[in-house]
Amino acid sequence: MNRRNFLTLTGTFTGGMLVLPSFLHAFGAQDNLIIGEQCLVFIQLNGGNDGLNTFIPYDDPLYYDFRTKIALNKDAVVGKNKGMAFHPALKDFAQMQQNGDLTVIQNVGYPEPVRSHFRSQEIWQTAADSNKYINEGWLGRYLDLQCHDHQPTAGINLDSIDNLALKGLEPNTITVKDPDRFKVKSNKENEKLSDNPQLDFVRKIANSVVEGSDDIQNALKQSKTEISYPKTGLSKNLEWIARLVKGNLNSKVYYTSLGGFDTHDNQLSIHERKLTELNDALFSFYNDLKQAQLLQNVTVVVFSEFGRRVKDNGSGTDHGTAAPMFVIGGSNKGTILGNNPNLADLDNGDLKHQIDFRSVYASLLQQKMGFDYSKIGIKNNPVSGLF
Repeated sequence: MNRRNFLTLTGTFTGGMLVLPSFLHAFGAQDNLIIGEQCLVFIQLNGGNDGLNTFIPYDDPLYYDFRTKIALNKDAVVGKNKGMAFHPALKDFAQMQQNGDLTVIQNVGYPEPVRSHFRSQEIWQTAADSNKYINEGWLGRYLDLQCHDHQPTAGINLDSIDNLALKGLEPNTITVKDPDRFKVKSNKENEKLSDNPQLDFVRKIANSVVEGSDDIQNALKQSKTEISYPKTGLSKNLEWIARLVKGNLNSKVYYTSLGGFDTHDNQLSIHERKLTELNDALFSFYNDLKQAQLLQNVTVVVFSEFGRRVKDNGSGTDHGTAAPMFVIGGSNKGTILGNNPNLADLDNGDLKHQIDFRSVYASLLQQKMGFDYSKIGIKNNPVSGLF
């Protein structure tokens, strides 16, 4: 029996069926007791999600003045809290927050913002300043230091292309589109070292893929899907992640994305459709983890490379700057951090960021992964009140 199963057993039978030491009873009474391996799950919203129409300042008249064509009616928004509310498509986000499992971090961005999709994504994925370029991703650098002897499945990217955030010096991550079909046979020739360092590195990567394939298949054999997920791409990716978490793969990081948020035109219908896909997929994942009693071990982070302009362009919005982030699970405080968007004090028509995204990264690494964030070059102080 592994440690996780033992602690789950003791937690299940504390009603007198087992005689437990008093210190275990004391642990069981703690609200924020963390059992088992911690992991981070990132959902990247590609295209620049409109934060103002996602978490909405419905009580601010300026919101309706700036957005005469695309403002959400204050009677339609859900989960009203301190002048803010969710888009009606995010009804289950509101439910997760009411449950105490979702924190909204407002006005997240970075100094000297860039409005290029590619470059801004690169900044978020490397945690670099907007005028600096780094070859390795922030999570890749973390895994290089965390995995003293490389672990091929320390990071899992559910996608068809690699993600810069997970790129490190060591092959600690695997990109896979369909874990069920990810089966790689061993090649004994790849195990032989040579006098050629470049060839040895290639063989090391090849061996990592084989080892990672075996680990993934073993995790899938130990788990199953026990709730119904919607028939969408994001839902399928989150279903795979849930299977791997429940199957004790023990990866530190999982990463996936959802595109379609570049809403220059026809925003109301497009945005509603994309947020519905996000809401339904994530709420299924949330319920899956809750049912498996693993939500406290899994911290989900939802973000986009930038928000949109405050004023609409008629039928949509153009590239902007600051926007909210959402953190779900991981025993977060279930609150709203940061001030409501200040629509009376804009920077050339854009929101001014109040919280640097690297402060959120610092909190995740320090408080959930037990890691010194300064070792990967993050200088920002952690966000207080998140966990």
